[in-house]
Amino acid sequence: RFAVSIGYWHDPYIQHFVRLTKERKAPEINRGYFARVHGVNQLIKAFLRKTECHCQILNLGAGMDTIFWKLKDEDLLPSKYFEVDFPMIVSRKLHNIKYKPPLLNPIVELHSEDTIQIDGHMLDSKRYAIIGADLRHIPDLEEKLKKCNMTTQLPTLLITECVLVYMTPEQSANLLKWAANSFETAMLINYEQVNMGDRFGQIMIENLRRRQCDLAGVEICKSLESQKERLLSTGWETASAMDMMELYTRLPPAEVNRIESLEFLDEMELLEQLMQHYCLCWATKGGSELGLKEIT
Repeated sequence: RFAVSIGYWHDPYIQHFVRLTKERKAPEINRGYFARVHGVNQLIKAFLRKTECHCQILNLGAGMDTIFWKLKDEDLLPSKYFEVDFPMIVSRKLHNIKYKPPLLNPIVELHSEDTIQIDGHMLDSKRYAIIGADLRHIPDLEEKLKKCNMTTQLPTLLITECVLVYMTPEQSANLLKWAANSFETAMLINYEQVNMGDRFGQIMIENLRRRQCDLAGVEICKSLESQKERLLSTGWETASAMDMMELYTRLPPAEVNRIESLEFLDEMELLEQLMQHYCLCWATKGGSELGLKEIT
């Protein structure tokens, strides 16, 4: 929310979910967020182009994400967009949607005749659904998704941003296996920590522990290789991974110049260290006729 407020990227919807606090975020954090948003968007749009939007998106652990509204604005909505998070998070999000016309109206516009079902922990409509569920309990998750007309036939994109690292390796493996086994044609985008075995990684883990935040799946975040290995061992056919510093060096130069002029950063080394400890991974299964394997 802070990064958006000072112009890193455009998101007219985040203000309706998150209040702007007085606290300034460090420039390296804002640049990290920018690279993450840019990288994830690139992969989502590549998938939508390959499938010509005849697909569905499952955003798992979506929190207050605003991708649905931004895709609608760009006329890039998939056949249906699903979000899943804990019921407590979902009820907060639904409260905001219900009472804020800039969020509710775009959903209503897509439904001339159809009704929109909305209760405390769920919203279901023709093109958008939000479901309250625990990703560690697969049968319950699957049942709720199917109730909202999720199909296993359509090409499906799954997004997990800072989600799998909070599960044990066994729990995240079960979720990834379910995803690879359930859909004939699928792609996964995962963003989370990497290179966590070094001193900088250990300090990150200790700082989070102090804030009662335990990274239960941190052992998978040893390296880009361990990240890819998890995906290949759970049924995905291709797996790629890149740390965020490498991604940052590949951003369009004009965009880098623009965002670097927003705030002064005197310690490039700190940015590099931070970015080398996060990664973007993507995996595919099937879809060779669509060219999913060519997405980079």
